Amino acid sequence: MSGPDGLPAYWMAETVRLREAHWGPLEDASESRQARAQGRELPDKILLRARYLGRREKLDELLAHWTRGARLTLLALAIAGLFAGAGAALGALGDGSRPVNLLLALFAMLGLHTLTFLAWLLSFGLHARVAGLGRLWLWLTRKLARSPDAALAPRALVEVLARNGALRWVLGGVSHGLWTCAFASLMVVLVAVLSTRRYTFDWETTLLSPDTFVHVTAILGWLPGWLGFSMPATDMVRASDGLQVLPASVQMLWSSWLIGCVLAYGLLPRLLALLLCLYMGRKRLACTALDTSLPGYAELRERLQPSSEQTGIDAPDAGASAPQIPPGLAAALRGGPLAVGIELPDDEPWPAQALPEGVADGGNLDTRAQRNALLETLRAHPPSRLLAVCDARQTPDRGVLALLAELAAAAGELRVLLQGAARNEDGSRVAAWRERLAAAGRSADDLYEDQAAALAWLRDGAQGRTGGSAAQGLEPEAPGPGRPAPALAERTNPEHTGPQARPPEDRDGRD
Repeated sequence: MSGPDGLPAYWMAETVRLREAHWGPLEDASESRQARAQGRELPDKILLRARYLGRREKLDELLAHWTRGARLTLLALAIAGLFAGAGAALGALGDGSRPVNLLLALFAMLGLHTLTFLAWLLSFGLHARVAGLGRLWLWLTRKLARSPDAALAPRALVEVLARNGALRWVLGGVSHGLWTCAFASLMVVLVAVLSTRRYTFDWETTLLSPDTFVHVTAILGWLPGWLGFSMPATDMVRASDGLQVLPASVQMLWSSWLIGCVLAYGLLPRLLALLLCLYMGRKRLACTALDTSLPGYAELRERLQPSSEQTGIDAPDAGASAPQIPPGLAAALRGGPLAVGIELPDDEPWPAQALPEGVADGGNLDTRAQRNALLETLRAHPPSRLLAVCDARQTPDRGVLALLAELAAAAGELRVLLQGAARNEDGSRVAAWRERLAAAGRSADDLYEDQAAALAWLRDGAQGRTGGSAAQGLEPEAPGPGRPAPALAERTNPEHTGPQARPPEDRDGRD
């Protein structure tokens, strides 16, 4: 089976696909970038994207919650099956005060089972889906779903199983498993009751002749007799008409015949069907594959596996604007601290004052291309500390918060400086920043309003790194296998010492 985690990965991918089909596409720039970096083939990239989106949107917790509920529902049905089997045995035999009609007792214990089992066998020839208890279990799990997203979990699972031909076997396994529990309980109670009570067995009829029961007993007793159970002789069958008093040895033979019939025609078929369903279900699941032509998957091909990608600039454009990120940023990082501006307006200088020695300058991120370029650099050269400088006069939006989350994932430690917070007289914007950052999981200690304190935090990180290297007498390591190169992978001219200028980009809308 391809894919990162087998069936759970396909289940998550289908859940994300159904959710996007119902409520629109999710914002997935970061997740798609990670999938492109890690995945090989398109199906693997789709599965990785779904994993990251599921983790971000809490869909993994949703699937885990539904799985726990489904297991509890299955356990409750199994317990109900145990009681049903015990009740069937007691109901068929009674309390021993009256003779037990053999055929009626056998029908009470095997009648419903025989009908449902034959329907399951016929469903293969009719190409129908019949797995009564399995579908009952699935219906109950759907009824327990309390939200629209929760209802997607069983639907996505059914879609994945049906698409790969495993649904019949999974639901059949659930159904046969519950029947096996019921017959196991029935057998235990049947043997226990027959061992502790005295019963009289006979056959009663008005229309049928004694020979009919002789033939029925012989036919039904063939398989139990082959399994080693004792069968009554023909004269004993004829004598068991309720009009004669038979010895205890005959009643013992009828008990053995009854137990053998329940075992041979009840428990064993269900157990064998259960083993078949488990084998076929595992085999089908092992062949699970992703159909990339489905709506929702096909649209991801160009994003996750584009037909062409930009590899660099062969020659600088005379009219090109400044690079998207400062030249030599990767070489300046080397695991040290970094300061970066987030959509700072033109009237806010960047940086507002000289950065401490050893702190890399990530520039002011104002376009989507700048963000993507910086994130790619940080993924290869993660900084130990990262200070994100935001404009305190702006209201924090989802795009900025999402970018801060991506920066936090790429850095050892992230803190936020609200530049110009002192000029916000009523403090409403600062309070909004604090509230939104707290909702995103950032603590109050991660937010600065004083620039000096923020730069001191960066300076401590730079001095600690420099001091540690000096104490150990270490020199910067040269690039080699397993070590990133000290500069961005960009082409340069012999006459140009920095990275090549990139084409100008329009300022895109803020997310």
